[in-house]
Amino acid sequence: MATMRVIESEGRPAGNSAEASAEPPLEVPLEIADSAGARRRGLLGRAGVTGALLLTPARSVHTVRMRFAIDVAYLDRELRVLAVRTMRPGRLGLPRPRARHVMEAAAGAMAGWGVRRGARIVVRDAG
Repeated sequence: MATMRVIESEGRPAGNSAEASAEPPLEVPLEIADSAGARRRGLLGRAGVTGALLLTPARSVHTVRMRFAIDVAYLDRELRVLAVRTMRPGRLGLPRPRARHVMEAAAGAMAGWGVRRGARIVVRDAG
């Protein structure tokens, strides 16, 4: 499993600027779905998620047959956040033309990690 952290558009770790300089950046567990089957399954059938799931390549997602609401971040080629939305179960997300990857997490998690438009996601292999 990989990990991810969020970098502000100015290159600083996300979060309160005073805290960001004093504390190491938050490392979040990240599962990568890079095969057709893994992207198709996504978070379907799960009761929750620890960390986040990165779907690559992907431009949109849906929450049909999902059991819980999720945060969805649409990312460009450089893993910069284009938009963040919260989706309730049973919804279809619109495709984002510039998106190349989509990151999913439990609803509310991304705000706590500092994921917002313009931030960049850094992925690190934990192995």
